[in-house]
Amino acid sequence: MPKNTYDFDPESYAPVAARVELFYQRYPSGRILTELVQHTDQEIVFRAAVYRTADDRDPAATGWAAERVGDGEINAVACLENTETSAIGRALANLGFLAARLRPSAEEVAKAGRVRARLGAEPDLRQLLRTAERAGLEPARVQTLRARVGRGLPPAEVAEVQHELRRFIQQRMEDHAARAGRDG
Repeated sequence: MPKNTYDFDPESYAPVAARVELFYQRYPSGRILTELVQHTDQEIVFRAAVYRTADDRDPAATGWAAERVGDGEINAVACLENTETSAIGRALANLGFLAARLRPSAEEVAKAGRVRARLGAEPDLRQLLRTAERAGLEPARVQTLRARVGRGLPPAEVAEVQHELRRFIQQRMEDHAARAGRDG
């Protein structure tokens, strides 16, 4: 999938928890270390290092992540944790633990969506609807929304429907990540 697409299929992306599980299955004596590099009122930066064994002096791979405090619902309440998780996911991906056919984690795709929203590069309403449909939005709701979109909506209603669809997609992503964590 190209990096610039607005489609998001939560089943195609692996939560970081799945990558961590695969890592420890393969390297039971391995370790994952994180370092808080920067913590300001606006931004948090983490570096993660993964080691194949407890005795390794140098990491097998590293990963970095930066998040804006308050950027989206997750970073409004758990920015520190979210950033650390993203750094771990990048380090594990750099070591080859993708846990999916696609490199980005679900967390990284969510971050990209937040950045697009902040920069005003909102996906087309029809594209959001297709993504929500693939994420499991009820067929009757999809049909109703398609009909409304086809008739044309005033800007206030477009914003309302976009918000509803983004919230639905985000909830599905979080549900998927929680299931993966429980199944692990």
